[in-house]
Amino acid sequence: MVLSDSKIQDISDLINRGRSYFLTYVDTLCDRIDNVESKIRSLIVEADRRSRLKREARALLEQYPDVDKRPPLFGIPVGIKDIFAVNGFETQCGSQLPAHLFAGPEAHCVSALRQAGALIVGKTVSAEFAYFEPGPTRNPHNTNYTPGGSSSGSAAAVAAGLCALALGTQTIGSVIRPAAYCGIIGFKPSCNRISSVGLIPYSVSADQVGLFTQDVKGMEIASSIVCSEWNGTIHDTVGNGHPILGVPDGPYLEQATQEGLSSFENTILKLRDAGYTIRRLRMFEDIDSISSHHRNMTAAEFSAVHARWFSQYGDLYRPRTAEIFKLGGSLNEDKLRKGRTSRLSVRASIESLMDVKNIDAWISPAATGTAPKGITSTGNPAMNLPWTHAGLPSITIPSDKDNNGLPYGLQITTRFMDDEMLLLWAHDMEEMMRAL
Repeated sequence: MVLSDSKIQDISDLINRGRSYFLTYVDTLCDRIDNVESKIRSLIVEADRRSRLKREARALLEQYPDVDKRPPLFGIPVGIKDIFAVNGFETQCGSQLPAHLFAGPEAHCVSALRQAGALIVGKTVSAEFAYFEPGPTRNPHNTNYTPGGSSSGSAAAVAAGLCALALGTQTIGSVIRPAAYCGIIGFKPSCNRISSVGLIPYSVSADQVGLFTQDVKGMEIASSIVCSEWNGTIHDTVGNGHPILGVPDGPYLEQATQEGLSSFENTILKLRDAGYTIRRLRMFEDIDSISSHHRNMTAAEFSAVHARWFSQYGDLYRPRTAEIFKLGGSLNEDKLRKGRTSRLSVRASIESLMDVKNIDAWISPAATGTAPKGITSTGNPAMNLPWTHAGLPSITIPSDKDNNGLPYGLQITTRFMDDEMLLLWAHDMEEMMRAL
C-alpha cells in the first residue's frame, strides 16, 4: 500500500505555523514524490519539480506574509488532470499527439485555484483524451490493480498523499469511479457548476469538471473556490435531520457485481442502524436506452472535436480511441439530438420521482465492484452513467473494503444545483462510516 494522509485542513494548519514549516513541508512533499511516484506513476514527469515548487512557495510567502490574510488554499498542493491548460505546462491529454495542438489560455478553474493560493504540484496522468485507453498509473492500495479512469492520476495522487486536492473530469464515470477505487472522496458537481473553459473536451454536452480530496471537509473548502455561486452558509440554515435516501432498484442496480451488491447491502444496513430512512424504488427500467443515448451523444461530440486532429494524426491514436472517433463519425444528427434531449428528460423524471416519493438523495454503488486487476482496463462506469447523463451532483465516500483490502465507494446523488446540501449530507455519512 502506498497511502498517506493529506487533508487540506491539516496541511493548512501546519504550513500556517510559520515560514519554516511551509518550506519544510514542501521539501517533505517532494521527498515523498521522489520515493512514491515511481511506484504509482500518477504525475506527468517534470525535470526539476522540487526547485519549481520551492520557488513558488517562497513567492507565496512573499505575497501573503500575514497569516490572517492568506487565501483559503494557501500552499495547498494541487494536481491538475492533463487535459486542462495550465500556464507553464504542456497539455498532452495522455496522447502521443504534438502538445502544441492543445496550447491555450489557462483553464478558468485552474486560475481560480491559483488565486486561492494553491501550489500546483503538476499535471496528473489522464487516459488518452479522457476515454478508455489507460496511462501507466497504478492503484496506491495495491499497485497490481487499476486506479480507474480516466482521471487516474488525480485519484491516485490524492490517495498517495502527493497532493491534497486534484482536478478531474467526468463524461461517464471518470471522477466517481477512480475515487471509489482509490478509497478517497470524489465529487462531480452539477453540470457546469465548475467552468470547463480551458479543457480539451471529450463531449461538450457531457463533460463535467470534478474534484478529489481525502475528506469531505476538504471538498467543501475546494468547492467553495471553484463552484459558481457557492452557498457557504448552508450549514447555518438547515436542520440536523438525516436525509431520506432512495435506492434505485431494478436493471440499473443489477449491473453491479455480486460482491459489489453485497457490500452495498451491508452499507444500507449500516445507514439504517444509524437512523437513516431508506426507500427502495424501481427506476431506470430503461437503463439500456439511457446508456445508448449517452454513448451516442458523447461519441458524436468526440468525433466532432477531434476531426481536425484525426485527419492529420490518426495513426497516433490508440485503438479504442480511434474506434470511438470512427463510431461517432458514423452517427447521424438525429442520434446526437436524441442524446442531448434525453439528458433533461432523465433529469426531470428523477427529480419528479423524488418529489412524489419524498426522496432527498439517492444512494448506489460508486462502481460495479472494486478495482479490476491489472492496468489494461479502467473499469466499468455503468453505475455513474445515468446520474452523469442527467447532470446531477454526485459524490462518493469510502464505505467498505473487499478481502484484498481494496475499497468500495458509496455514491450519493441529489437534485440539480443542490450541491451544498449533498456535501453536508455526505459529511455526516462519512463521519458515520469512519466511526464503524
